[in-house]
Order: sequence, then structure tokens, then C-alpha cells
Amino acid sequence: MQTEIIIKTIEDGKLDDRLLDIYVDSTKLIYQKKRYVNAIKEFEKHYGMGDAELFSAPGRSEVGGNHTDHQHGEVLAASINLDTIGVVRGTNDNQIRIISDDYDEVVIDVEDLEARPEEKETTKALIKGVVAGFVKGGYKVGGFCAYATSDVLIGAGLSSSAAFETLIGTILSGLYNNMGVSPVEIAIIGQYAENVYFGKPCGLMDQMACSVGNLVHIDFGYPKNPQVEKLDFNMNDYGYSLCITDTKGSHADLTDEYAAIPKEMKAVATYFGKEVLREVDMMDVVKAIPQLREKLGDRSILRALHFFTENMRVQEEVTSMKQGNIEAFLRIVKASGDSSFKYLQNVYSNGDVMNQNISVALLMSDITLKDAGVSRVHGGGFAGTIQAFVKNDYVLPYKMQMDSIFGEGSCKDLRIRKYGGMKVL
Repeated sequence: MQTEIIIKTIEDGKLDDRLLDIYVDSTKLIYQKKRYVNAIKEFEKHYGMGDAELFSAPGRSEVGGNHTDHQHGEVLAASINLDTIGVVRGTNDNQIRIISDDYDEVVIDVEDLEARPEEKETTKALIKGVVAGFVKGGYKVGGFCAYATSDVLIGAGLSSSAAFETLIGTILSGLYNNMGVSPVEIAIIGQYAENVYFGKPCGLMDQMACSVGNLVHIDFGYPKNPQVEKLDFNMNDYGYSLCITDTKGSHADLTDEYAAIPKEMKAVATYFGKEVLREVDMMDVVKAIPQLREKLGDRSILRALHFFTENMRVQEEVTSMKQGNIEAFLRIVKASGDSSFKYLQNVYSNGDVMNQNISVALLMSDITLKDAGVSRVHGGGFAGTIQAFVKNDYVLPYKMQMDSIFGEGSCKDLRIRKYGGMKVL
């Protein structure tokens, strides 16, 4: 469809139902329409008027399975109604040209996909890695030009990079493979791009949640062949919203804190001659507590037992969703958060006890919400964000309370969307 026709279609309201279906929240419809129109106009500015297609890939929020994936555990994650969108036109020159928001254009030659050390941790590496993953998987690739824009919050644990990788994969699937590349395969390719080309040893949870959509249960028992189950559970039907609050805590100097979690869990697994905790029986750990305390210290034991009980909670969350039991689901979410605070111990840094942003946010959530919702640490922890499931009628006062402490706009009212990477039009 011609870009000028797409703009008129959006402005005339003919795409309203489609956008509401994708983004769920009717109060954001005007924002989304303006956002798409502006993106198309930016595309026209750089690449001219003419044929174009629209693609979208969402950010994600971890719901259950805090720090379990690296030990081959189970995770429950959700796609959200913040996303990266792309206005795209296929070309026949084998050149991929992408401009993202205010960044310079990135150009990739699909016939030159060698991973180069000097390109690590760059957007070019991510794009090249996704294209290389498609070639490796036997899929077709080709050139295109695109303008991309994202409202996925950077640094808030919502996986902006995974959304971008999913967008590139979905574009290649749409332009050259008739949308025939499965969301699971696109996620695996995204992880490959991030691990091999970008140079970040991430797990698969982020890409899988962004690509598959809605709520997704992932079992990493066999990480090369993860078991993926998409859950059709509409949180809005039960009158709840998902709120993410950025507590503005600094992630600086926290590398050692993050690295200590898998290191200590792995130390317990090693004690039993195993690579990861998934291969260890929980009761064997319990029986060996006296010896483990002497050899590894108490925190390793606490973190290991968090892993085992968190896996159980993910299974319980999935069961409660399938049964439509929102009360049970929320109770388990709260228990997951409590375990992260007490046993995983990733809510604040022991090296900086005077700054406990997440602890303050969790306390004020409990005081403000009472029985109108639950909260928990979000993502890696130590600094950054918390997650809360809040009754719709309490979202406004909750946001006001969080914003009064952490700054205007700190608390975002989100929805779980049912689509992962997709072609919008």
C-alpha cells in the first residue's frame, strides 16, 4: 500500500479496530495513530513516498521465574503494549538500510555477514546477526529500507534489544518468507544474534516473550529445544493492569552483584557434580545444608532453594491462569516477589544499603494497594524497576503515589498484548 494511502487510512480511523486489538488500551489510541503517522512521514523523508508495510514487535515483562533461566529453569513472561514498529519497503539491491529514531542510518550488505569484533555491542551487529541466523536456518533474505521507532523503555527490564531483534526477524519473515518463520525460530535467531554478533551472553526468555506474544510459559530444561507454551489469558478481562515503576536506581557498579547469582547457584550444582541446578534434586540440597553452609556459605543455599521453589511457582501460575483463578495467580506472584527479596536477595545491594529504591517502591506498593494488587521486583533486580498487577480502578492513585516518590512518569500503566512479532498492515 502507498505511504500516503496508509496515512489517510490511519487518520480516517479505518485502522482503529486493528490498533485497539494490538494495543488493548483505548486511551492510547490517539497516541498510537499519531505515532504511526509520524513514523511513516519520517520514512518518506528518508526513503521517499511509495509502497510500504508496517511491522511491530513488543517489549516483554517477566512475570515468574526470577533468575531461573540460566539454571535451565522455567519462566513465565508476557508481551506488553509498548513496542518497536517499523515502516518497511523491500528492495532488490541486497542492502538493508535502517534508521531508528534519531540515530544514524545503519547499512548491511546481506552478502557480507561476517561477525566482526569491532562491531560488537552495536545495532549493526544485531541486524547482521539476525540476517545471518536466517541464512543459517535456510530461510530467504533480501534487502529493505526501514524507519523504526520504539517506545519500549530502555534500561527498565522490558527488553528493548529483544524487541528490535524480533522486529528484524519478523520483517524478513514477512518480506521474503511469506510470514512462514515461526515465532519460536525468530526468537532463537534473535538470541543467536545477541550472543554471537552483539557479544551479550543472554538467555532466551526475552526474545521468546517478544516474539511469541501474550503470556508465554518457557521450560529451559533442554535449552537447545525449549518447551514453549502460549497462554491465552486476558488480564484485562479480570480487571487488572500491569504497572512498571522505574525507581531510578543506578545500575552502575552492579556487574558483580548480577554475576554472583548464577555463580553461587552453579557452585551448589557443582557440589553435586552437576552443571546447573535443574539437574539437582531439591531434597538433596536440603539434606546437605550443613555441609553446604561450611563449604559455600549460606547465601548460595538460599539462592539455590529460591531456584527450586520458583520453578514450582511458575508451574502454579500457569495452572491458575488455565483455571481462570486470578486470586491464586496474584497470590503466587506475591510469593515470587517475597522469595526474590528474602532468599534470592536481589532487591538491593549489600554494598550500598543506604540506597534501597526497590525496597521503598515495594513497601509503598503494599501500603497503597492493600488488597487492590500485588507487587514484586522486576527483572535482574538490585536497582531499576518493580512490577505490579493493579486493579484498574486503583491504577491512577497508584501511579500518583509512585510518581510522587520517584518522579513524574516513573510509573507506566501497561497492558499485556496478545501478539508477538507481527505484520500490522
